[in-house]
Amino acid sequence: MRFTQARTVEPLTNPALCSMFTSLHPHEHGATRNGLRLRPDATSAARVLDRRGYRTAAFVGNWTLRNGISGLGDHFQRYDEVFSRKRWFGIFKGEATAEDLTEASLAWLAEHREDHRRPFLLWVHYVEPHAPYRLQEDFAGRLGIPVGKSEVSRQDRYDTEVAFTDHQVGRLLAAIERDPSLAANTLIVFSADHGESLGEHSYWGHGRNLYEPTLRIPLGFVWPGKVRPGVVEAPALNIDVASTVLGLAGLPVPGAFRGYDWTPVLTRGAEPPRDRVMLFQAHKGAVLSAQEAKSARRKGLLEVAVLTGSRKEIFRIGEKRRWLFDLLKDPKETRSLGVRAASVSAGLRTWMASVTKGLTASDRVLATQIDAESAAKLRALGYAE
Repeated sequence: MRFTQARTVEPLTNPALCSMFTSLHPHEHGATRNGLRLRPDATSAARVLDRRGYRTAAFVGNWTLRNGISGLGDHFQRYDEVFSRKRWFGIFKGEATAEDLTEASLAWLAEHREDHRRPFLLWVHYVEPHAPYRLQEDFAGRLGIPVGKSEVSRQDRYDTEVAFTDHQVGRLLAAIERDPSLAANTLIVFSADHGESLGEHSYWGHGRNLYEPTLRIPLGFVWPGKVRPGVVEAPALNIDVASTVLGLAGLPVPGAFRGYDWTPVLTRGAEPPRDRVMLFQAHKGAVLSAQEAKSARRKGLLEVAVLTGSRKEIFRIGEKRRWLFDLLKDPKETRSLGVRAASVSAGLRTWMASVTKGLTASDRVLATQIDAESAAKLRALGYAE
């Protein structure tokens, strides 16, 4: 079942993935920026499954997900940080390629077969496609991208990384398909932490605004015989993943979870909700010093947004600037229907107040220590402001 209107609640790696597992908004779990750990008492889908006897393992290849600065590793029995590459051409091995992560995951699956009676949760986080958009020459030809005669554009390099990662994900899925019992009993979820702006609104990258290119994400669920094949055009969020995984596993969803459980839609064809109010927030990038970390959450807020139907309202905090778009008539968000800050809707004001209150509370109770090595690597990997 593929979702065509899925979005992330924040377009930044660590906050988005903490939201995906805890089903909380970033100002609620505390990890609003790369380098800030989530609340130690947060409930997650991984912890719920652990308590139910599942083996839980994660393989991550991005330094921002290092357990020491994200806290996500505390939620898994095994949390492998695969930092084997220098993707940013720096002096540090701070990331991994899709090939590295697939190899590590295949090895874990082979080990799991020895204890096949226990259910498991396996999370694999692929770095690509991601800046600096390295050219994957083996896949350029398949996409009709000429190599060697002229400089390859950033967008074409990005496309080769998509193809490269698709191939590596395919290897992982093929290993599952080769085991009929494993294939029949495995729920596969495919998603992303954020989208990517490839020059839209004169911006390359993600994390600094709430336009559609950085919010829109792929989302799909596959489980032969359990999940009905099809397309869902109703709006969905990444915070729905944890609730839906538990729902499909037949487990109760914690009351603290904010996400929607899509199980009735996926399994019985129930009518999906179409009138959800979608809430978003954007923050500055990495926190790079202990001094900055003392107020990193409340001072890091850049934008908030509300999407109701096709009406999307964005407010830029520092500039006190407002945009209002009709996504049906203007999907590329090029014609704002109003920019006056005084026109900010009551709904957006309420959301902004809630986010600000949560950020202030988190700064007060969540201590953050950024070690020198992590600060240097985050800078080298391009995550500095």
